[in-house]
Amino acid sequence: MNALWLFPLIVGAGVLQAAGNAMNGALRNALNNAWLASSVSFGLILFATVALFAIMPRPFPTAEGVSEMPWWAPLGGLTGAVAVVVGLMFVDKVGAGPFNGVLIAANICASLLIDNFGLLRMPPHALSAGRIVGGLLMAGGAACIALF
Repeated sequence: MNALWLFPLIVGAGVLQAAGNAMNGALRNALNNAWLASSVSFGLILFATVALFAIMPRPFPTAEGVSEMPWWAPLGGLTGAVAVVVGLMFVDKVGAGPFNGVLIAANICASLLIDNFGLLRMPPHALSAGRIVGGLLMAGGAACIALF
């Protein structure tokens, strides 16, 4: 299967994530409390996902799938929440460009290690010179955005 058609969707998600970080900063400023702002943000997410599940309840998980699930799999949302809360607290202090640049560069560098070592049950994708250069360029670009 050619997954090339997925990249416009991924680009759209990246644009939305950048906008979402700025929106979350405005939410925190308006509510004057990062924890309340996080609760409002995640409350809306919970409402939307429960509504979507009610509309599209299938497929249901299988007993086999649940029994084979690693203990840490449900923690993915919590790890993503850390980025949201950090964004709520600091995006307006450093700016959307530096915040997202550093966040994404750290994400890319960590992802390269996850891919290389096949961590978290991901299929391995070996580090190559091109991938290393790409990670370094991402980190360097984020540093330029943050410093200048």
